[in-house]
Amino acid sequence: MKISDLEGKRVAIWGYGLEGRAALAALRQNLPRQRVTIFCNRAEAEDLEFMDDPDLDIVASEPDVEALSAFEVVIKSPGISPYKTPAVEARDSGVQFTSGTALWFGDHPEALSICVTGTKGKSTTSAMVAHLLRQAGHRTALAGNIGMPLLDLNDVDPPPDYWVMELSSYQTRDAVLPDVAAVTNLFPEHLDWHGSEERYFADKLALVREAMPERIVLNAADDRLADLRLPGADVRWYSGVDGWRQKGIELWRADQRVMDIGELPFSGEHNIRNLCAALTILDALELDSVEMAGFARSFRTLPHRLQSFGSKEGIEYVNDSISTTPHASVAAMKAYAHRRVAIIVGGFDRGLDWSVFEEYVARHPPVAIITQGQNGPKIARQVGGLARKAAFELREVGELEEAVRLGERFLGHGGVVLLSPGAPSFPRYKNYIDRGRHFASLAGYDPRIITDIPGLGVA
Repeated sequence: MKISDLEGKRVAIWGYGLEGRAALAALRQNLPRQRVTIFCNRAEAEDLEFMDDPDLDIVASEPDVEALSAFEVVIKSPGISPYKTPAVEARDSGVQFTSGTALWFGDHPEALSICVTGTKGKSTTSAMVAHLLRQAGHRTALAGNIGMPLLDLNDVDPPPDYWVMELSSYQTRDAVLPDVAAVTNLFPEHLDWHGSEERYFADKLALVREAMPERIVLNAADDRLADLRLPGADVRWYSGVDGWRQKGIELWRADQRVMDIGELPFSGEHNIRNLCAALTILDALELDSVEMAGFARSFRTLPHRLQSFGSKEGIEYVNDSISTTPHASVAAMKAYAHRRVAIIVGGFDRGLDWSVFEEYVARHPPVAIITQGQNGPKIARQVGGLARKAAFELREVGELEEAVRLGERFLGHGGVVLLSPGAPSFPRYKNYIDRGRHFASLAGYDPRIITDIPGLGVA
C-alpha cells in the first residue's frame, strides 16, 4: 500500500508517538486535504489542538472495536499488538491495518534496502553498516526502530545510495523485498506483545522467510539461526569459520587476518559480533569489506549500550539501560569480565527465565549484584544461594539512587558500576532512555550528553 492509496478513504492513525507523528506529517505532505482521525492520549491531544487542522479529528482515548471499525484503514503504531483486543476483532470486521514502515516500502520499491533485526545487536549493527558505507563515500540513510521513523525520510532528494534500517519484531512483517535482510540472534523477548515465544520467533524470522530478500545474513553462533532452513536462499554467515569472526584478540575473514580487536573503540564480544554482521552485510552488497573494515576504528558507540560516562575516584559508570533481557545483562558482564563490577539489574517482570544469568554468575561472580524493580526480589531469590557460595554482595533496593550508592560502596575505590537491568524500564520510567538519563545524573554526569544517536538520517 502506498500513501496515495489512502486518498479519499476513511483513515485513522492509532498512536501518536514518533511513528504516529511521522505518519501524520507524511499524509499532510502528500494528501493535505485528507481527513484523518488520531487516537492518542490526553497530553498528545493537547499538542495536536495547536495545529489548527480542519481535516483532523482528535480522539483522546483508546479506541474500542466499534471506534476502529468506522475506518477503512488504520495506521497502527508499532507498540500496539495486532494479536490483542481490539485489533483482532477490528481486523476480522474488515479494517485494514498498515504501518509507517509498510507505507514507506510501498512508496519506495526501488530503494536499495538493508534491513537488520534480532533480539539484541540490531541497532549497533545497523549504525555500523551506515558508518562503514558513509566512510567509503556512499550516501546512506539510517532510520527505523533505531530512533527515526522511515516516513520522516519519505521524500529525500537526492535519494541515498543505501537505506539502512533497524526493524523491531513489531515491524519485520512490514518489510517488502529488501536487498539484504540480517538477523543477529534470537532469544525470548516482548512476549507480552507477541503472545508467545513461538510467535515472537516467527515474527522475527518473517524478515527472512516471508519478505523475500535477495540476500540473507545470519549469525552462525546462534543455535536457532544455525538450525534455520531456507532452501534456495542466498545466505551469508558470520561468526563461523568461513566468514567474518573473532579469533582470539584478532578479527578474521575466513582464513585472512584483518586487524587486532584492540584497535577498535568498543568492547565486548557481542560488539565484535555486531561488527562481523555489518561486514558480512557489506559482503552481501558485493563491496570490499576487508578494505572497509578499517573504518570501524572511527565508529562512535550508541547511547545506552555499554556506554561509559567516565570515571570518578577510580569508579567507572557504564550505562547499558537498553538491556531488557537476562542474556543482555550476561553480555554486559562478559564485556567487563576483567574488571571488578557491581551490576544493577531488574525492572518490569515479563516472566523471563533468569537461569542464564544465574549460570554465568556462578562461574564469574561480580563484586556485587543489586536488584531493583518489579522483578528485583525474584532475581535476588534466584541468585541468593550463589551469593553465599561465590562470596559476592547481594542487595534488594527500591530505587535506582540507592542501587548506585550501594554499588559505589561495595566497589570502594576501583571498579565499574554497571547498569544492565535485563528488564524493561516501565512503570518506573517512561522508557530505557529515561532510565539511562536518571543513571547519568545519579553518577554525576549531565544526562543531556548521552541521548543523541549518531548518524540518524541521511549523510
